[in-house]
Amino acid sequence: RRGRPQTSLVLCSNARTFIGVKVHGMSIVAAAVNAHGEVVSGRHEVPIGADQSAEYVVSAITRLVRECSADIASSGLPSPTAVGVAVGGHVVDDSIVTFAPFLHWSKPVEFSALIQEATGLPTGIYNDIDSLVVDACMFGSGVGLNSFAVVTIGIGVGYSLTVNGEPIDNPDKSYGLVGHILVDPDGPRCISGHKGCATCLTDNSIATEYSEMIGHPATFDEFAAAARASKTQATNLVNRTCFRLGTLIATIANLAMPDKIMIAGESSFIAKLGIDNLRNGINMYRHSQAAPVDFEIAEHDWSLWSKAAAAQAIRQYVG
Repeated sequence: RRGRPQTSLVLCSNARTFIGVKVHGMSIVAAAVNAHGEVVSGRHEVPIGADQSAEYVVSAITRLVRECSADIASSGLPSPTAVGVAVGGHVVDDSIVTFAPFLHWSKPVEFSALIQEATGLPTGIYNDIDSLVVDACMFGSGVGLNSFAVVTIGIGVGYSLTVNGEPIDNPDKSYGLVGHILVDPDGPRCISGHKGCATCLTDNSIATEYSEMIGHPATFDEFAAAARASKTQATNLVNRTCFRLGTLIATIANLAMPDKIMIAGESSFIAKLGIDNLRNGINMYRHSQAAPVDFEIAEHDWSLWSKAAAAQAIRQYVG
């Protein structure tokens, strides 16, 4: 071809630092990373209680940014270049949160402008699952793949897909649409009235189903403890849940055809407890001659989600 050949570049790891923040329903977690996405600070966290207002969240993030900046300074690294904030919900123009169900925000919040004013640092706001998939494609198991997907299970069910390292963009992508894909025609109904949709993979649905199995109310944490202890009824529900999750993974693999799928989220441990049933669910809905679905199960740590938010800030900075 005409012109100069392309030359690969490598970022100087400690030439810049960035701060990533993950906001979820119970707390706000922050970490500082270098330009290679390597964590260079300790874990910093502020709880979220009854006050979930934008004002409280911004003040908490400001405090966390100060703490991470102090860690960076004590390490002899340059001051942070930018802040990335990951939220569960819908974000417009990397700045305005229009939908954040876990924070119960009912109107658009100019989140980026508020944080930038409070911290003095350029700030981007990103969907949390998009952040996970970007981090994997920049610094993790998605590097070099043509397409990579993330499926998360926990309080909600989430999904994001990248092509050539870039998340697929669509105005409706952050509304949890994957949660309404059919995974079990005999499964429970969601609050929208759909029978057997992927919402049955959420913590609340699992807790409700477990309560019905044992004959009295139980929390998700009680189910998790029983599952880890291999109690019969909890194990049965683990196996059923993993088969349903495998069905969802197969559906994504059949339609989007990603090179690899990451299973993540605060309840991803369930997939490890029932790995054989997960594979059975995948294989049930795959052609016998199709390639095996390449998937991994991520260890859950909110600090990894804050690291992922920082990866978004790095991506925007170098882009």
